[in-house]
Amino acid sequence: MKKRIVCFGDSNTWGFDAKTLERFPEGVRWTSLLAERLGEEFQVVEEGLSGRTAVVDDPLFEGLNGLNYIHPCLMSHAPLELVIIMLGTNDTKERFHLTSYNIAQGIARISQKAKATTAGIKGASPIVLVVAPPPIGKEYFETEVGKSMGKDCDLKSAELSSHLKGLMQIQNTEFLDTKGIVPMNTIDYMHLDEEGHRLLAELVFNKIKNILSRERNVC
Repeated sequence: MKKRIVCFGDSNTWGFDAKTLERFPEGVRWTSLLAERLGEEFQVVEEGLSGRTAVVDDPLFEGLNGLNYIHPCLMSHAPLELVIIMLGTNDTKERFHLTSYNIAQGIARISQKAKATTAGIKGASPIVLVVAPPPIGKEYFETEVGKSMGKDCDLKSAELSSHLKGLMQIQNTEFLDTKGIVPMNTIDYMHLDEEGHRLLAELVFNKIKNILSRERNVC
């Protein structure tokens, strides 16, 4: 059986292309690039959903609360070598009234729920990697998405990774920060472009190599 990795995220895991308003093809999405790098020994499962939040029910759209879905999602793909969670961008929406620290708390909660499943190897807790998404560019508010997102999303997004880093250390959860390394596009300033997907795939791949090499040494 291949070693299975679930990538649990929002539109940037699904592969939304802000230029065409469609989905980037295989070979462009960071998840598919990651699969190419990992090779035939691994299977990368793309569990991206546009608009997904960590723990918030969206009053405008159905089924976007990641906390409600992560348990059955992970159990349906078990056994898992690794779970990658990249959320937080949608949680910055003004209508949710969350601070950047609240958003980090929500991601900590969903990561803890993932670790509490028996979806890992031989029914163990899976290894979880939390990725802090690239910050939203301040120019987003002047684009079409600004109407839906509301104010100050860029500010909350910029503060998120520092809060997440601290909470993941307390939780003893693997963490990867993309801030300052992976940029958002210059169309709506909150989605990855082709280069962003490439850079993210490279970062995640290197982190996974580090995690799995440490795990093998422990075993």
